[in-house]
Amino acid sequence: MPSPSTATTDASSSRARAYARIAGLALLFAACLPPHLIAKALTGRSPWPRRFLGSAARICGARTRIEGAPLAPHSLVIANHSSWLDILILGGVGTAFVSKAEIERVPLIGWLADQNRTLYIARSERGDAHGQVRQIARALDHPQPLTVFPEGTTGDGRPLLPFHSTLLAAVAPPPPGVSIRPVALDYGRDTSLIAWTGGEPALPNVMRVLGMRGSREVIVRLLDPLAHTADRKALARRAQAAVAAALSSARAADALEAPAR
Repeated sequence: MPSPSTATTDASSSRARAYARIAGLALLFAACLPPHLIAKALTGRSPWPRRFLGSAARICGARTRIEGAPLAPHSLVIANHSSWLDILILGGVGTAFVSKAEIERVPLIGWLADQNRTLYIARSERGDAHGQVRQIARALDHPQPLTVFPEGTTGDGRPLLPFHSTLLAAVAPPPPGVSIRPVALDYGRDTSLIAWTGGEPALPNVMRVLGMRGSREVIVRLLDPLAHTADRKALARRAQAAVAAALSSARAADALEAPAR
């Protein structure tokens, strides 16, 4: 058991790393903002949100490795959800997101989400599921891939939480030209350290993850497109099965490579 002085030093060091990364994020924002605003003013679009999110993930300690065929325009991405880092990582890959409406009202975070074409859904309006589905269908008219997290919240992925099917009605069957791509975000052995679960408040989780020593590989597995179906519940089951299989096979390989104890 560490002595009080050692524990204090470790906590101070961890906090110092978190603040150093926050400073790095602030510098990144300052560097990306002017060219983003200029690009938006001149052309109406900007590559800088994707660049910002990908670089922010790296500053936060993520080293992203992509596996699978690139996402096509007009793709709906169905992904597992473990951490706020998922947003930075997948945003760096190039996707927009479906998010709860409360995010839009968070200072700065809401503005940043707007720049990446976030689609806000008021989850409290249960009776307007058809309207939410129409919103997603309209968003898929834009070429930028759109990500949904059908678990509805973050989990540690062991096992996956049930995939809810309500919003998947927008692609059951999909509009012409839209592909449905399950994506497995795999933090490997760091999953339990990264995961935002167990009622941990947001700010302590952010500071804890930012304060972690070193970096960690995150594998983004872009899985094969799912076959079209008019059954949203069957679609949710297929997506969950594909993501679970991708994560399970990777964890089995990790277990075989782990040294005996």
